[in-house]
Amino acid sequence: MTHHVSFFCTCLADTVFPEIGIQSVRLLEKLGCRVTFNPKQTCCGQPLANSGFHKKARAAMKTLTQALLDDNSEYVVAPSGSCVLQVKEYPKMFKDDREWKVKAEELAAKTWEITDFIVTVLGITDVGASLPGKAVYHPSCHLTRLLHIKEQPLALLENIRDLELVPIKGQSKCCGFGGSFAVKLGPLSGAMVTEKVDNIKAAGVDFLIGADGGCLMNMKARIDREKLDIKVLHVVEALMNG
Repeated sequence: MTHHVSFFCTCLADTVFPEIGIQSVRLLEKLGCRVTFNPKQTCCGQPLANSGFHKKARAAMKTLTQALLDDNSEYVVAPSGSCVLQVKEYPKMFKDDREWKVKAEELAAKTWEITDFIVTVLGITDVGASLPGKAVYHPSCHLTRLLHIKEQPLALLENIRDLELVPIKGQSKCCGFGGSFAVKLGPLSGAMVTEKVDNIKAAGVDFLIGADGGCLMNMKARIDREKLDIKVLHVVEALMNG
């Protein structure tokens, strides 16, 4: 059965890591999905909402909601637990607006993070990928602590041929990004990402793999600053290797 998926690209995939968006679509198509993309989509509104600007956030949320619903797809899939979590919280944001609350509930119900979608909906854990080397997987906070998506990314990564997943000290700790947290509490954020990268470096790995662009951007900046020979990949990029 072919599933119709509306792809929610997210801001970071659109503006910072376009390869994440490209490889996400290619992966979904490889796995038999029919993928559409509505160019009217915009930011999920998370930066504004987390900063307390709820009225402005709701404007962005309405634009995204309508764009994704207009695709009339079975599912909406995004390569970011953080953005998916925000969409799942839309019904709360529109609790006093009946029309948009109904739309928000419809969207939230069919929106999935990509690794969860592949494993839970498609029932696939081996996509036929190959990536020789050692890797650390970073379990991002929104994905694991709030969406409770813990085993799905690991199930996919563990089936990549020639890839060895290496545990590190403090693996479940936050990388220090947290969106506006990294701006408002810069020194603390910097200390957290330094600790995280020090632990990754100590493991002697070739790759850092994660499922959220914000975390990867944060850790990649520290890795680049230290001139470490560690390649940073989103899960979908690893799954499309080989």
